[in-house]
Amino acid sequence: MPPASLAQLTAEIAALRPAVSIGRVSAVGRGAVELTGLSSAAALGDQVWIATAKGRLRGEVIDLGPERAMVLPDGPPEGIRLDDQVTLQGQDGLSPDISWLGRIIDPYGNPLDGRPLPKGGHLLPLRPAAPPATARRTLGERLATGTAVFDTLLPLVRGQRLGLFAGSGVGKSTLLGNLAKGLEADIAVIALVGERGRELRHFVEEVLGAEGMARSVIVAATSDQSAISRRRCMWTAMTVAEHLRDAGNHVLFLADSVTRFAEAHREIALAAGEPANLRGYPPSTAHMIMSLAERAGPGLEGSNDITAIFSVLVAGSDMDEPVADILRGVLDGHVVLSREIAERGRFPAVDLLRSTSRSLPAAASDYENELISRARRRLGAYDRAELMIQSGLYTNGSDPEIDAAIRAYPALDAFLAEASPEGPPRAFRRLASLLGPA
Repeated sequence: MPPASLAQLTAEIAALRPAVSIGRVSAVGRGAVELTGLSSAAALGDQVWIATAKGRLRGEVIDLGPERAMVLPDGPPEGIRLDDQVTLQGQDGLSPDISWLGRIIDPYGNPLDGRPLPKGGHLLPLRPAAPPATARRTLGERLATGTAVFDTLLPLVRGQRLGLFAGSGVGKSTLLGNLAKGLEADIAVIALVGERGRELRHFVEEVLGAEGMARSVIVAATSDQSAISRRRCMWTAMTVAEHLRDAGNHVLFLADSVTRFAEAHREIALAAGEPANLRGYPPSTAHMIMSLAERAGPGLEGSNDITAIFSVLVAGSDMDEPVADILRGVLDGHVVLSREIAERGRFPAVDLLRSTSRSLPAAASDYENELISRARRRLGAYDRAELMIQSGLYTNGSDPEIDAAIRAYPALDAFLAEASPEGPPRAFRRLASLLGPA
């Protein structure tokens, strides 16, 4: 037997339990299910199987009391009856493997593409602690992304964690797919949380394509799935990314989206009785988001990195809504996609003046930083005077900075949408040619 197969078999045997605890359904609501007989054996987060008339239904323990446990089913509660048998499975984990490249899996590590999926040799927890802060390396070198704006004005470096803030329908998924194909990394792990079912295949075949899929692992929980599955999707994807990082790979982690992850957690927390006092979100939301973000980033000395891009859905461009506000405070920069820019046909619709990369100025040379500063000044001057320019109220020669901005703006705006197949050096030379002499 090959060593890999033996390790997989050993892991599956080790996961078998010689005895299990059994409980019974004592009350059924539209959300949570109450159990008896497991309160002394179960722990928060444990998995259970509920034997219903329609078959087995997975659930998660979300609240415990002296005489009862509350479970949130991973599916509709229809068919659950009083006194149905419940089997405690305990804290389950995940056994990722390098053979998962090119595959689509669900939050429980099961294949979604109809083919067998081998298990790895080690069972990993879904929510481990982040690497110790004092032992982590600093951010690494600048990465080629295949997109001009990120190769120059908003650079990404190895181990950076970037937020992508956008409303629906402004090209967020397409940009994530382009980064999955073009960013300089060994492997991409993509978490699709709460996406519409039809968009999964579209993302895989049209956005990502065969080239991007070959180096990717996709973990998906569509919008019709339970809050348990949608929240778990993000943890599963991060666990896969950590495993591949520890195997010596530089991993690109793409999360779409943290907002749906937080919304799933809100459903679970409210069902467990936690009050919602953070503009509709429970207090535990902040720690959950921050602990997820901290698991990405530079690795320990001698290990590799997880470069991460976390997307956030911002309704009405509200950058101060809770999820955006929490995430922006723990990341190494944020990129804002503008609906107004998308509506006039420029993609990616990056609003440069509202975006920032905290890898600067270290990620660029003095000359490159001067080019970045000059491009921002030109775009900023045009933005401030745009109303006067468009209405014909501005007189040429009134302000040298605005005059320079008017000359440079069409080319600069087009530059933000350009591809950058040859990397940052060539992209910076192109930017310098557009800006002209200082």
